[in-house]
This record gives sequence, structure tokens and C-alpha cells, in this order.
Amino acid sequence: MNWKNKQDIVPSLPGPPGLYVIASPIGNLKDITLRALEVLGAVDLIACEDTRTTQKLLSHYGIKRPCISYYEHNEQVRAAEIANKIADGMRIALITDAGTPTISDPGFRVVRECRRKNFLIIPIPGPCAISTAMCASGLPSNAFLFLGFLPSKSTGRKKALAAYVNFPHTLVLYESRHRIEKLLDEIVQIFGDTRYIALCQELTKLHEKFSVGRSFEVGKSIEAASQRGEFVLLIAPKDYTL
Repeated sequence: MNWKNKQDIVPSLPGPPGLYVIASPIGNLKDITLRALEVLGAVDLIACEDTRTTQKLLSHYGIKRPCISYYEHNEQVRAAEIANKIADGMRIALITDAGTPTISDPGFRVVRECRRKNFLIIPIPGPCAISTAMCASGLPSNAFLFLGFLPSKSTGRKKALAAYVNFPHTLVLYESRHRIEKLLDEIVQIFGDTRYIALCQELTKLHEKFSVGRSFEVGKSIEAASQRGEFVLLIAPKDYTL
């Protein structure tokens, strides 16, 4: 792309009615893009996963806009409401608590409803835990498979993991602090104790940490007292060596 050609650049400020899908910081508030801030300050309404969390971000940057909540249990109803508002001429921003909407976060139903109605949908890209973890892990990144959150029960997780023991590319998972130790134990059981993995926690925050090594080594490095937030876990192909 020729960056000197202004016609190649999508205008930052919302023009016509539509849905503006905005990526928000996954930790460090400074990671939000200038374009995202411009759009948040110009739309008619902001649809948030949690209005309290989004208000902290908006207040930090002095942005005042009306907000409504959408989350897993009300998203189907909200999707229709948001689509109706866009049909009435509104410009609505869709934002999640952290990262990019629809990526293991609510937002899919809203976007799908707007697609069904052929409304304008503009992505405002930015922070995403997947790429943040991948780029600093040292694990193969030419191709990877994102599995999101595995089943909450051990039996389901083991079954899901077993299906990818011989997968030729890096696997990427999300996991909560409540289950991370169990998941690491299961990885040792399923993939073996010498498989290379990368455990990423508190990404972009003060206590950011990358634990990269063989599965049994990384498992031993986890201390319950230091566990915060959610984890990104990468599993290398079986023939990978660091």
C-alpha cells in the first residue's frame, strides 16, 4: 500500500450508520489505538461487555458517550436491539472488556445480526492476546490453531487435547487461573513431559511473565500465590526444540 495515497485509508471518524468493532487494551491502557479513541468519541452509542469496565477506559481518556451492556446471557436480545438502532441511523461501537470482540469474547451474535441485515461493519483493529503471546514466545508462528477455552471438566479437556497430539503447528489456548495447574498437568499426561510450551500471564501488565520450556519445567514454575487473571498457553509441535 502507498501510505501517501489518502484514498487508501479508511476515515477514522464514523460517517454513515453502522457497527464499529473496536479492540481494547488487554492490560496496559496505553495500548489502545488513536483511531479507536477517535471512533469511541464520535459514535452515538457504545455497546460494552461490561459498562463498568469500559467506563474506566473512557474516563481515562475523557470520553463521554452513552453505553449499554451486552454479554453472553443477553447478547441474542441485544443483537436485535443494536441492529434496530443502526437501522434507525445510529453509529454504534462494539467493545469488549479486553482485546478484540468475538475472539473468545461476546460480540459474534451482534456482528452476525448486522451482517444478516447488510449493515456497514468497520473493524478497528488493535490488541489481541493471541498475537501478543505468539510474537514473544519463540514458538513457531508461521501457522497456528487457536482453540480458545477448552471444556471446564478434566475429561473434556483431555479428550480435546488428545485430538491434537500430532498437530504439525503451534496450538494456542486460553485458560483461567482457577484451572491452569490442572491444565498443565493434563498437558504433561497427553503430550509428554518434554513437549515445549509457553505460558503467558498478565500480558502488557506490570507483572507480565513468559514461562517457556518443556512442559514439566513450566508446570513446576507456577505458584498459586502469583496467579492473576487469565493465561495464554502455547503448545509447540512435537518436533520443535528451543
